[in-house]
Amino acid sequence: QDAIDRKEKRSETFKAAVHGLETDTPALKTEELGRRAPQWVRDNLVTMCMRCKEPFNAITRRRHHCRACGYVVCARCSDYKAELQYDGNRPNRVCQECFIFLTGHTVLEDREGKNKGILEKGAAEVSSRSLLCSSLQLLDKNGKGGTRGWFVIPEDDPLVLYIYAAPQDVRAHTSIPLLGYQVRDMPQSESRHLFQLAQSRQVFTFMADTEELKRRWMKAMARSAAGITDPEEEEDAGPCDE
Repeated sequence: QDAIDRKEKRSETFKAAVHGLETDTPALKTEELGRRAPQWVRDNLVTMCMRCKEPFNAITRRRHHCRACGYVVCARCSDYKAELQYDGNRPNRVCQECFIFLTGHTVLEDREGKNKGILEKGAAEVSSRSLLCSSLQLLDKNGKGGTRGWFVIPEDDPLVLYIYAAPQDVRAHTSIPLLGYQVRDMPQSESRHLFQLAQSRQVFTFMADTEELKRRWMKAMARSAAGITDPEEEEDAGPCDE
């Protein structure tokens, strides 16, 4: 009975994970795993393993694809073989979760019970239920360079800005609590659409791709900075310096 309960729990967890992944084509349904070739997540959409969340690098942690679900995973998390029906029941490299689901076997390492930290929310899952999400650039202190990434304000955590390196990453690399910040406009120059978040001596400068996207972010951040969490509340109530 314990084995049955564990398998059912893993099945439900896997359904949620597969459903939450956004790719160019619909993700496989759980019952299709191993029976139909998956749509692979593109390498350039992730910067870390979609299972263990460790960053990829060119030497010690390279990218691999699970042949069952299509996730981009590291060698350690894909060091398993399972027979896949769509490939003539030949053994294929799969991730740990697919291995357990397809074979019913257990493994010594089990991260299922690990609680998700504040940064361990998948970008695709959060973006699908967000107040606003897009690519932005967070400039460094001299304003000449900085980090480009995927920025999200989730519906279920509307007072926090999550910053991902890529739109399919399974963990944010940092977050900024927005409550109490001032949103400042900056003059457009050299086709750069700039705005700032400022609180005391802490200042963040962002660059959007278009002026329209910049205005949308300023409005969303101003609402969060004012503590407005209900979409029905007045949108003009917020510390936004134009």
